[in-house]
Amino acid sequence: QVQLVESGGGLVQAGASLRLSCAASGLTFTDYAMGWFRRAPGKERMFVAAISWGGGSTYYADSVKGRFTISRDNANAKNTLYLQMNSLKPEDTAVYYCAARSKYLSGISDMPREYGDWGQGTQVTVSS
Repeated sequence: QVQLVESGGGLVQAGASLRLSCAASGLTFTDYAMGWFRRAPGKERMFVAAISWGGGSTYYADSVKGRFTISRDNANAKNTLYLQMNSLKPEDTAVYYCAARSKYLSGISDMPREYGDWGQGTQVTVSS
């Protein structure tokens, strides 16, 4: 059974940084492209960033490009996905979810429907 567990969220002031982690188990991590999504209060779930199975390709939403960095640790069975978030803004406030994209699909994607497994989410709150 696939499990994705996010951590690292919290309450910070605008301009601060946070690093989210997502520990994956129950899957062959290197079979899966991974992604981060977020849901702000009263809004739909939105794409944030994605990374290929090997980490060589990444893709970002325009709203976070240049501020957020997605990465993954495939070595030594660490099976962990990261999201480094710098220069945080109040509009970044949301619940952040990591997701595993279907291993039967090639490449990376910003489409939530192509991600079959999701974590429970971690809250990020940025005060002004």
